[in-house]
Amino acid sequence: MSESLPIVGAPAPEFTITSHKGETISLSDFKGKQNVVLFFYPKADTPGCTLEACSFRDNLATFQAAGTAVLGISADSVKKQGKFAEKFGFTYPLLADEDHAIAESYGVWKEKSFMGRKFMGIERATFVIDREGNVRKVFPKVSIPGHTAAVLEAVKELG
Repeated sequence: MSESLPIVGAPAPEFTITSHKGETISLSDFKGKQNVVLFFYPKADTPGCTLEACSFRDNLATFQAAGTAVLGISADSVKKQGKFAEKFGFTYPLLADEDHAIAESYGVWKEKSFMGRKFMGIERATFVIDREGNVRKVFPKVSIPGHTAAVLEAVKELG
């Protein structure tokens, strides 16, 4: 298990995973074609995660115009991701990292605490990955207000 986040400039950890639509998606699918915004969120259909995912949904056309795909990822099941996408009209893929292997490879599978109870879960983070598959920007421990705008700025800097 990786405790650290990927290094800016280094290749992003590769993955192949199932989306909420049952499609198989690999990071390498985008190589040479599009930048990727990969945002990790703790749990589908919870207030903070909904706010974040809706913000990406509402700005999706701007990301696409900048040659960038948006991918959301949590440890929820394909079924739960599908319900979340349907409820809020997400057209970008939500990825089901049920065994949290991808979260671990990106260093965001962490011990968390809620109301005195400790448990393992995803720490909210976003990664901007360029067309060559390299990490260009890391947003650790994301605070949702203003986050999508900051990610969009990072994408625009890629050109």
